[in-house]
Amino acid sequence: MAQGSFSAKISSWVKETRERRDAVYRGSAQRIVEIMQTPRAAGGNLRIDSGFLRASLTATTGSGLPPSKAKPDGVEAFPYDVGPINLVIAGAEISEPITVVYTANYARPREYGARGQPGDRWVGLAAQQWPQVVDQECAKAKASVESRQKG
Repeated sequence: MAQGSFSAKISSWVKETRERRDAVYRGSAQRIVEIMQTPRAAGGNLRIDSGFLRASLTATTGSGLPPSKAKPDGVEAFPYDVGPINLVIAGAEISEPITVVYTANYARPREYGARGQPGDRWVGLAAQQWPQVVDQECAKAKASVESRQKG
């Protein structure tokens, strides 16, 4: 997900406290997930048919990746619940990389393309926004502290 190290991207103001740094780290990860999960109909790059691909997103801070899985027969729609992903992100330490992965067995061909079809690149395009997202999260953290100081 990250392009360059996280610590190289954050402002010196954010580095002053662990609370600020952690807020920017976790907020940036959550924002990238939001960008990845934004459907085409809402201006994103993720194609949604049954919702299986979108619902297959999972996050971890441990080593190893979950196995891929095939779409079950007979199920028409799959709901997406960001809760488990946000729990992983909220519990992540800054020293732990957060891995977010789609487990649908067709996620890679959809991302990169296959059989002469171009890929959708929704993950790659979200990852390219990492530097801007970190900058936005730094500004958000700074604004939050300033508003608390004024109030």
